[in-house]
Amino acid sequence: MNVVHAAVAVLERADGMVLLAERPEGKPWAGWWEFPGGKIEAGEQALDALVRELQEELGIVVTQATPWLTRHFEYPERQVQLHFFMVRGWQNEPQGCEGQRLSWQQVSKLSVGPMLPANEPILAALSLPAVYAISNATEMGEAAFISALQVALDNGLQLLQLREPGYAAPVLQALAEQVLTLAQPYAARILLNGEVETARAWGLHGVHLSSKALMAMQQRPEALLCAASCHDAAQLRQAEKLALDFAVLSPVLPTLSHPGASTLGWQGFAEVLAGNSLPVYALGGMQPQDLNTARQHGAHGIAMQRAVWLGDQA
Repeated sequence: MNVVHAAVAVLERADGMVLLAERPEGKPWAGWWEFPGGKIEAGEQALDALVRELQEELGIVVTQATPWLTRHFEYPERQVQLHFFMVRGWQNEPQGCEGQRLSWQQVSKLSVGPMLPANEPILAALSLPAVYAISNATEMGEAAFISALQVALDNGLQLLQLREPGYAAPVLQALAEQVLTLAQPYAARILLNGEVETARAWGLHGVHLSSKALMAMQQRPEALLCAASCHDAAQLRQAEKLALDFAVLSPVLPTLSHPGASTLGWQGFAEVLAGNSLPVYALGGMQPQDLNTARQHGAHGIAMQRAVWLGDQA
């Protein structure tokens, strides 16, 4: 069965709402909702196809689009390879140029449906924030870290990896309890860098696997948000095979944690991510101002262990 390649847009407004379109009568799967886009023609680049399709379908001119995910899906009648782009800049107001209904939606509270099956996993990926914070209590001191965490939560932080490798288990558990208490009113999610069963026992939202644990795992844990540290394409492929929720790829730039270590650089980062199906955060020397650069190279967002705790950064 031939694979149909399509360019698909997640149009995202400044308020976080995304645009969905209903397939009109006369098309397969009429009445189902999807992200707008269309078939990539022979010899056409995915981005060029995206720009063309959005002009034809929505009457808009794309001014800012960055690569995001590539997902493969098998319908009964065909196989599709969907090349997703995040589109955050365009001219003109989108309208249904082909008779399709349009609706701006909040990802966590859709009021339209059903969604085309190939698009459903995208909603979970879109629920991930742009910043993934990593705890730094060992270096900062616990009191300073808790204070900085409160500021970050007030400023919108939604995702945190609890990683303190030098802590004894009872001390780390006590810190986890403090962090969970602080995060609960903000609906922020906390992942433990450690064992799956420990994350469960402590009531955390998920687990973050080391690259070693990732490569040894045969099946992803159930009922937990699950992420992993990756440093090369083979590890990222393993994360995809296990259908993890997201991954972190590092080191992109030089870091204080690993002085002198070889880095991917932005070009190397993009090369490892090519064709990737999971949301990936860039880690290593990241500053808040690196977010746009990371997105331009295929990242979902950035992960930070130090800069995120310096103030109004979340």
